[in-house]
Amino acid sequence: MAEYSYLVLYLPRGTSRDAARRILTDHAEYGDWELARLRLYADGSRKATLRRQIIRPVRTL
Repeated sequence: MAEYSYLVLYLPRGTSRDAARRILTDHAEYGDWELARLRLYADGSRKATLRRQIIRPVRTL
């Protein structure tokens, strides 16, 4: 079973769709994050949950 670390981003309601896409793309491209969940609230704000896999090295003898 894979282990993940999570990052939660809150984007205020004034954030345009294009700006939100750019922010999420930068996190994915440079931080190896992937989008796990995106919630759009009635007031226009967004909550994005990003995740990336934790890779633990295995000791060899």
